[in-house]
Amino acid sequence: MIDVNNETDAEVDEVEFAELARYVLGQMHVADGAELAILFVDEEAMTQLHVQWMDEPGPTDVLSFPMDELRPGTPDNPTPPGLLGDIVVCPSVAARQAAAAGHSAEEEMLLLTTHGILHLLGYDHVEPEEEKEMFALQRHLLLTFLARR
Repeated sequence: MIDVNNETDAEVDEVEFAELARYVLGQMHVADGAELAILFVDEEAMTQLHVQWMDEPGPTDVLSFPMDELRPGTPDNPTPPGLLGDIVVCPSVAARQAAAAGHSAEEEMLLLTTHGILHLLGYDHVEPEEEKEMFALQRHLLLTFLARR
């Protein structure tokens, strides 16, 4: 089950984000019954979460809160259903980043959501090799999702 909630004034196509999440989870061979929540919040709420959980000031673009520590499966052995976790996205921070990168806020939020799902599945980008792997996978997943439109 994928639950998408927008608690901001930003325009967010909740159906599209649910479709993205279903696509990414399918590509990562996570069983259909996995539970994921995607929440869009304002900068004040994101700042509170960022301080509380990361001990860093100000708002950030995306935070991921894993629950059952599910990992990617394989075509022959999909990840069993479980509680994947929560992703929190801040549309206003995403919009600023999108403007700097030269693409739309929607594209930035889709990228951040994909990034967040990969974090929930155990990917990280602390080490250069991890970053290379995660960002290549994130790019592939997003581009193949967008190509399906």
